[in-house]
Amino acid sequence: MATTIQIQEETKERLDNLKDYERETYEEIIQKLLNIVAEEKMGLSEQTKKDIEEARKEIAQGKFFTLEQLKRALKLS
Repeated sequence: MATTIQIQEETKERLDNLKDYERETYEEIIQKLLNIVAEEKMGLSEQTKKDIEEARKEIAQGKFFTLEQLKRALKLS
């Protein structure tokens, strides 16, 4: 279920500045921020955090394989 929230214009601009790509939704940005907070609470190393961020960028750029694509490539299905 979607909901509407009110935020200050400055907050919206800050969220816009966090976009990794033009069509990234506010939902995606908020989820990304929540994941960062959760990772910090788990005490992940700086290298792990960098690796996660790089993986997120690659996913946003479409640089990934689905499970089905991987199975076909490895001739497992």
